[in-house]
Amino acid sequence: MSQTYLPPEQWYASLPTVHLSACMLLTDDADRVLLVKPNYRPYWAVPGGMVDDGEPPQVCAAREVGEELGLQVLPGALLVVDWVPPMGDRPRPMMNFIFDGGIIADPSRIRLQTDELDAARFWPWEEAATKLPATTAARIPAARTARKNQQTIFLPAERDA
Repeated sequence: MSQTYLPPEQWYASLPTVHLSACMLLTDDADRVLLVKPNYRPYWAVPGGMVDDGEPPQVCAAREVGEELGLQVLPGALLVVDWVPPMGDRPRPMMNFIFDGGIIADPSRIRLQTDELDAARFWPWEEAATKLPATTAARIPAARTARKNQQTIFLPAERDA
């Protein structure tokens, strides 16, 4: 039985792709979650952004926190991996990685990037989850549990979209 295989470049080009984003969970001394309010969206978000081509997700998370908040934070443990199916204008699934950024002991160090963000604010855990869209709100309690249990949580897309 003879099989014909595609050359590697054609085979790789034929594989499904996903969009990648990476974020960093940051809290304050009162154990509140830092969220940012992008000026191009109606909702709040965990600090982070889209992974550049060839960029590791943890590098993206640190870069985005540096760009958005002026903070140099090394990413800690991977807390959450979230897979969201294609929806709306996004034709591909989205995978999001949330890394632990630890505690921001001195919030006065935050320097907001006003080109993209209207605000940054610490929220109680339960309230923080309500500030995100329904499709991503589960990331907040999952990140809290993952941090507490020191174990990564995978969020499949079995929740309401």
